[in-house]
Amino acid sequence: MQGMEEYILSHIDEEGELLTDLRRDAHVNLLRPRMLSGHLQGRLLKMFCRMIRPQRVLEIGTYTGYATLCMAEGMEAGTVIHTVEINDEMELFIRRYVSRSPEREKIRLHFGDALEVVPRLGGEYDMVFMDGGKHQYRAYYEMVFPYLRLGGFIVADNTLWDGKVVHPPSPIDKQTSGIIAFNELIGHDRRVEKVILPLRDGLTVIRKCAV
Repeated sequence: MQGMEEYILSHIDEEGELLTDLRRDAHVNLLRPRMLSGHLQGRLLKMFCRMIRPQRVLEIGTYTGYATLCMAEGMEAGTVIHTVEINDEMELFIRRYVSRSPEREKIRLHFGDALEVVPRLGGEYDMVFMDGGKHQYRAYYEMVFPYLRLGGFIVADNTLWDGKVVHPPSPIDKQTSGIIAFNELIGHDRRVEKVILPLRDGLTVIRKCAV
């Protein structure tokens, strides 16, 4: 489907010079550049922010800051995105690109385990983008749910996990087991509306409709 992907990317908004530089830098200098959201998903995240018009966004798993910058593009002046990254070795990379962004004033960068950082931040969120450790997805969800406003959205990345979710996982594959457990939890949670988009590695969009 390489041709189809190229067709799609040539018929959507460009990612812009800053994100192009970030993506190329990641592919040259980082060990797992595939982890960044990329052009198509980045434009989708920006569009979600245009539609939802969140005042306060939480991101779990900053990595390079690519998705952070995309969401910030779609957010209005005076809004804020709190993004949490567990790997503090990424700080210089992230700050190099955030500092170049005209949306940088919207971004608050935190380092540490999101399960510890987010409760300290407090407050209510209109949208959460979940892209941290897959083995902790269920814990992330249960932690952020009380902070998500009624009618707010959670967008969870990698929920199809290279198709591994349709097969029994290895006992030592905590990442796949974590995604499967998360998908089962969401699938049976009547407090939310949800849909899985087969985009890249799977993107689940969740709307809180009950407390």
